[in-house]
Amino acid sequence: MLKMYCTTWCSDCRRAKRFLAERGVAVEEINIESTPGAAELVVAHNHGKRKVPTFEHQGRFFHCSPFDPAILRAELNLN
Repeated sequence: MLKMYCTTWCSDCRRAKRFLAERGVAVEEINIESTPGAAELVVAHNHGKRKVPTFEHQGRFFHCSPFDPAILRAELNLN
């Protein structure tokens, strides 16, 4: 399952979540502000930056901040 590391206040996270829902993609949301170790994981995979949304898909991490539907579509191989 696709994991999305996010925050409640992030508009890019909301847009990404809506984009994925419209395409029927199941997402496990992980709030980096309330999940122990999640913020550190995001920073470690984004060259020291706290970028959200950050995704984990099949063992690979990538961010989509700022949100760009074309990038997310390409990263997940969606039509």
